Amino acid sequence: MVQENTVNDFSKGSVVKNILTLALPMTLAQLINILYNIVDRMYIGRIPEHATLSLTGLGLSMPIITVIIAFANLFGVGGAPLCSIARGKGDIKGAESIVGNAFTMLLVTGVLLTAAGLFFRKPLLYAFGASEATFPYADSYLSIYLLGSTFVTVSLGMNSYINAQGFARMGMVTTLIGAVLNILLDPLFIFTLDMGIRGAAIATVISQLASALWTLHFLTSPKAILRIRLSCMRPCLKTIRDITALGLSNFMMAITNSIVQVVCNATLSIYGGDLYVGVMTVINSIREIVSMPVSGVTNGSQPVISFNYGAEKYDRIKTAIRFMAVSCIAYTTAVWGILHLFPVFFIHIFNTQADLVEAAVPSMQIYYFGFFMMSLQFSGQTVFQALGKAKYAIFFSILRKVVIVAPLTILLPRWISPSVNGVFLAEPVSNFIGGTACFVTMLIVVGRELKAAQKMQIDTAENTGRG
Repeated sequence: MVQENTVNDFSKGSVVKNILTLALPMTLAQLINILYNIVDRMYIGRIPEHATLSLTGLGLSMPIITVIIAFANLFGVGGAPLCSIARGKGDIKGAESIVGNAFTMLLVTGVLLTAAGLFFRKPLLYAFGASEATFPYADSYLSIYLLGSTFVTVSLGMNSYINAQGFARMGMVTTLIGAVLNILLDPLFIFTLDMGIRGAAIATVISQLASALWTLHFLTSPKAILRIRLSCMRPCLKTIRDITALGLSNFMMAITNSIVQVVCNATLSIYGGDLYVGVMTVINSIREIVSMPVSGVTNGSQPVISFNYGAEKYDRIKTAIRFMAVSCIAYTTAVWGILHLFPVFFIHIFNTQADLVEAAVPSMQIYYFGFFMMSLQFSGQTVFQALGKAKYAIFFSILRKVVIVAPLTILLPRWISPSVNGVFLAEPVSNFIGGTACFVTMLIVVGRELKAAQKMQIDTAENTGRG
């Protein structure tokens, strides 16, 4: 056990190097993972005759897809920091219990989500803003995608445990396999077999299956430090409770994203019609692309912070937080400028129809105003989660989306003209308020705790020396 635990020891060597060793392949993995949906949108946006309707139909499906991802985060991202902390303490048995229980919950959740989604998809899609024109396209995609819900929860959820062990390159391969398959199969099913949006869904499900199988192959092999073992899959209520408590932060972030997507689509369908629902789909797609490096750095920092927290290396935690925050702020500031200057370039990745591009340019410049403030929310959330501070992480997840964005999305269109601009303005306002609140609170709470822990270490060392 001791020998196993010396592998990928984040309490040694350069903190920045440890983060970058994880962050670079994680960023690439994030890019590859996003390709699951991005490639679909790129091809769907070029389907002859009904490209915009198909793209809008996919956008209407996204809140339900986001809920599936939320449950993958609940048991995946929720347990990964606990694994890192346990490994930092040298408790391999406890870490494997977390892995096994998470796998069980991801399997059960995937099956339940498939059944519930298929049963309720029609009323949900209409509630989310579907019209008679867009519902057939949304239903065609979603009814097939839901059949692969278990593949999504397993591949995304369990890949977090590969990354938590320090095998970021292997985690990248997991997503690479699915993405390459998706890129190859999309044009085959969409255009060659003339299946349209249904073909995109079939290609995605097959790709997710391949990713899930690869993830399970690695986590049951001798190469993994922490493996999926039958003896650890038996549900333990305490372990599941601990995973769920910490995973609620990411779960709420995804769920609240879904709520905001629903509110945005429903509000835009009132004030701007199907065209502006399509515009929001394009803007959300661009956001997924440009926020990848931020997710890569924060996800790469989390195992390093958690491991050093378990190993009681507090100076290294401070170094990791500083590097993560500064690099994320610098990157998002640069991206804000690029998006403002060259919006058409990014819009054309997904759609080239003149009416959509004309509507999307001003909407995009409003939506991304002050984009750098988003990195404060990401950094603060990551630190709270890495240190096991579930209550803070959950609170700030709810604050930004439910308390700020959703109400503003409904209210601002009544006060601003044209009304659609109010919907897009809600996001930057929430970034400034929620991002600042989260980051400042993190600095105060975590700074105070680390200072106290270091003082205790010094006092203990002095007392031992006197003894």
